[in-house]
Amino acid sequence: MTGVLFALSATAVTPLSASTSNQHIQNQQLSEANDLLAASAANGTLRDAVVDWNTTSDGFNGSGDVGYFTDGGPPNWFGAALDDTFLSRRIAFNVYVEYWDGSNQKQLPITYMGTPSDNAVTATRTVTIYDDTRLSVPGSSVNVSTARATGDFYAPDVAPGNELYNVVEVRITAWRM
Repeated sequence: MTGVLFALSATAVTPLSASTSNQHIQNQQLSEANDLLAASAANGTLRDAVVDWNTTSDGFNGSGDVGYFTDGGPPNWFGAALDDTFLSRRIAFNVYVEYWDGSNQKQLPITYMGTPSDNAVTATRTVTIYDDTRLSVPGSSVNVSTARATGDFYAPDVAPGNELYNVVEVRITAWRM
């Protein structure tokens, strides 16, 4: 019995050990991610980020040759909210948009900052895109339906002949660096 007590008291505790403090931090990050998605959906910046697509480079606007961002959020309101909420506190994050291509679920990164740690949290929010939703390119009057017809938008129209274009899911995964 004394040996068991000694073994239990000799267990090392590291900064990444499971603890109520670590769980509290994860709960806080999850709450912040959910709140960020809810606020961005309510004010329209989440939809704008999802359709902030550059039809020439086949990537999110401002992302360069890779097509997604690697050092923070995209250069729009949603990206600024991500950076203010997470990056300013040294919390890394990945943001994906998932969509149905008619036969399979596909995912496309908006921001990819690396492989999440074991203590990462994930929050999701759905965004409905309609045929007349315009791409968020400054000065653009192109809607997603027109862009897809020319092969220039990533998600297909899953309801041809209907006002609905596609329903996508935005997923944020956040973890301490």
